[in-house]
Amino acid sequence: MRHNRRLALSLGTGSVLAMLLAGPALAGQTSAGQTSPGPPAGPHIPQCEALTGLPLTDGTVEAATPVAAGATVTPDEGKYGLPIAAAFCRVQIRLSPTPASSIRVEVWLPEAAAWNGRMLGAGNGGFGSNMTVPALVMRGGVAKGYAAVGSDLGHFGKSDVDASWSLGQPEKLKDYGWRANHLAAAVARRVIAAYYPSPLGEAYFHGCSDGGREALMEAQRFPEDYDAILAGAPAIPWARLATAMALNDRTVFSRPESALPNTKLPLLQKAALARCDAQDGVTDGVIDDPRRCDFDPGTLACTGEDGPDCLTAAQVETVRALYRGPRDGQGQPFFPGHPPGIEATPGAWDLWLTGPGAQHGKFASEFFRYFVHADPNWRIEDFDLEREFPQALAIQADINADSPDLGRFLARGGKLILYHGYGDAAIPPQNTIDYYQRVLKAGGRAAANGVRLFMVPGMSHCLAGPGPNVFDGVAALDAWRRGGTAPERIIATKYDNDLLGFLGVPVKQIRTRPLCPYPKVARWTGSGATDAAENFTCTDHP
Repeated sequence: MRHNRRLALSLGTGSVLAMLLAGPALAGQTSAGQTSPGPPAGPHIPQCEALTGLPLTDGTVEAATPVAAGATVTPDEGKYGLPIAAAFCRVQIRLSPTPASSIRVEVWLPEAAAWNGRMLGAGNGGFGSNMTVPALVMRGGVAKGYAAVGSDLGHFGKSDVDASWSLGQPEKLKDYGWRANHLAAAVARRVIAAYYPSPLGEAYFHGCSDGGREALMEAQRFPEDYDAILAGAPAIPWARLATAMALNDRTVFSRPESALPNTKLPLLQKAALARCDAQDGVTDGVIDDPRRCDFDPGTLACTGEDGPDCLTAAQVETVRALYRGPRDGQGQPFFPGHPPGIEATPGAWDLWLTGPGAQHGKFASEFFRYFVHADPNWRIEDFDLEREFPQALAIQADINADSPDLGRFLARGGKLILYHGYGDAAIPPQNTIDYYQRVLKAGGRAAANGVRLFMVPGMSHCLAGPGPNVFDGVAALDAWRRGGTAPERIIATKYDNDLLGFLGVPVKQIRTRPLCPYPKVARWTGSGATDAAENFTCTDHP
């Protein structure tokens, strides 16, 4: 696998995930719903195939197939195959709760001797339309003994940066917004009960980006579905987030002189790191908390003509606006900005903010074109904040998961871990910090006891980036929910290829670092290697 490929388990996996899911380590493309033979099939549970006759409400089990350890599963036609580490029964289901609905659900069942008695739900990304993103989480869950479930959110799209499926389809919008994951949880419980002789214990959910929104939707709207939830970089609230993306796109691209060539991004990152990298006591190419960085891009302003080693006055203002975040028509803050220190990292600003076809413009265009205006001809060049933001607010009831009221979820002993990378160029990290603080304010003692936030220095959107970014949040959630204390340290690892590290494929470990519950931060003790987590403590923010 080439290391210049990039990943975010993202709002836009159709355009992003494929950058890393390529090469011999993840080869084995087959048609949709097919599994490559892999090694010779070993013993399997005979009842697996019999699940095809399982009666379901508003649904059908289309296939139930034993999958051998070492096989390759391709969740989506034309996408990339995933190597499978542990044998399981793959159950493929189609749900039709309304005449307009067609929700694809998969339930992966470990062999009975390997099942840990628990269930793991997996979120999607972007506008959904695929099984590849949830399958990444499901694959890891099955390897650890979880029965896993995910869905395509009820529609097919050219990519998950495509919202054309929603045109004139209000029921499909409900499927995407809240119904698909809720029904998937219910049908997974039905399948698990039919397959295993012992009852299901705890049920968890993990999603990042739109999957983080889906995770919070489950906690807010269906608190009985899952006992504990891991929500990364949640895409909330959709209307304001998509509007902020449109404003960022207009900041960069509305005038030719405002555009920021990707060739100039290394200037920014180098200067920001020089200014702020050492603030945490360790110079490692990562700004621990970039909100504390006072770097001003004006220090790079050209003194004469434009050149490759300086920024024009218009480019300086573009960068300042992206750092600061969008403003409304009265100049008041509208959404958080994107902090410094990761501008030139592959898959960061070049992908989301400044490069040709930047994802912020694409997501905003699809959102307003199809969700808001139902007009395929709408153009982002015609975006008007005062006119269109109120229209966006009017349609978000089925997709918004921004409520800080988690009372019903917490009252039944629910646990929630939020996480967000400080190097996220897709969704500003401050957005999740703000949500967490609102949850604490609304929930009082129950929220203080049942919700934690872990900020991840140097992590991009859900995965990758220059900082340690691969960690087992589900294990921390599981230990907490099953009677342990709230997590005080989660160890994160930086690999030379983070996706392969995430998948458990042997790769080189570069660095480990503890993640600390916000607002605590990791600080080097002053002795021992700065690449080893054991030499760091979690301490109050200076």
